[in-house]
Amino acid sequence: MRVGLVIYGGLETVSGGCLYDRKLVEYLQSRGDSVQLIGLPPRNYLSHLADNLHPSLRRRLAGLQVDLLIQDELNHPSLCLLNRWLHTQVEYPLLTIVHHLRSSEPHPSLLTGLYRRLERSYLSGMDGFIYNSQATRRSVEALVGNHKPWLVAYPAGDRLHPQVSEPDLLRRAKQPGPLELLFLGNLIRRKGLHILVDALGHLPRGRFHLSVIGNPQVDPPYAHQVHTQVANLGLGRWVDFYGLVSDGELAERMRRSHLMVVQSTYEGFGIAYLEGMGFGLPSIATLAGGAAELVLHGQNGFLLQPDDAGGLACLLAKLEQDRHRLAQLSLAARASFLAHPRWDETGERIRAFLESQRKG
Repeated sequence: MRVGLVIYGGLETVSGGCLYDRKLVEYLQSRGDSVQLIGLPPRNYLSHLADNLHPSLRRRLAGLQVDLLIQDELNHPSLCLLNRWLHTQVEYPLLTIVHHLRSSEPHPSLLTGLYRRLERSYLSGMDGFIYNSQATRRSVEALVGNHKPWLVAYPAGDRLHPQVSEPDLLRRAKQPGPLELLFLGNLIRRKGLHILVDALGHLPRGRFHLSVIGNPQVDPPYAHQVHTQVANLGLGRWVDFYGLVSDGELAERMRRSHLMVVQSTYEGFGIAYLEGMGFGLPSIATLAGGAAELVLHGQNGFLLQPDDAGGLACLLAKLEQDRHRLAQLSLAARASFLAHPRWDETGERIRAFLESQRKG
């Protein structure tokens, strides 16, 4: 099978969506399929609209020798008009991988309206859909209905090959010292790190420690804001920023942590939660988006309303005092990970769907 894939930048970009795309490419290639990557230069949203009229991009896509073309939905501003022309030039089907819609994120109403209009235009031109969660599927169908082939293929969490035992988890939960919290994600406002820091500001010093792992260069002003917030709250001794780390360093930090805490204002799924569960980390996520398809409130983690720093502080205080409850949550988190599909299984489901959509 010959597959084309359109993304922004390259597959080395650090994000959950890019990890999903990269794992799919690796799996397809392992099965003998060829994958041709079309990387568009990442710019700002309005600049991407000009890509629709770019002659060289049009020629390149029209000249592809592929059985089908997959586009990451993140590229919708670059392709929302171009795809309509492309349909008249090629026979291969156009499929899209949707991680989450930009219009699902909280934005000012005028921007949300613009994003919704452009995403509707883009999505209505697709021949099929690959979703990372049921929540993402529902958000797309709310815009364009349900009359095209689709597949929900959940992300996996086994790239770090977590090896932890039940005794390890019980011992970690009850070890003396502060409750070790882990934030994993790019330092952008949507991930809600400022909410977590705000919650820590309401808690006794010395009982909690936060490790922040993620790229601070995606939104430098926001990263600076969070650093300033930590300093102003007097949390410098209890919050460590590690930036981007290797997989080995990330795995080691997960082994040492008690909880994964990412208070996103919206997540299509939340791969970080699942990767943490591989190390027995209960997740504290939010109700906005698809995290509820993985995080079961009160069983393997907790789901809060976005922006609820007070509720988060109260929950953290209770877990810090009840290490037996923490241990049970850790065991349940590990069990959830073990029951979840691996990347190879997700890749095979997507490949079967692609085979069903290729023409001829």
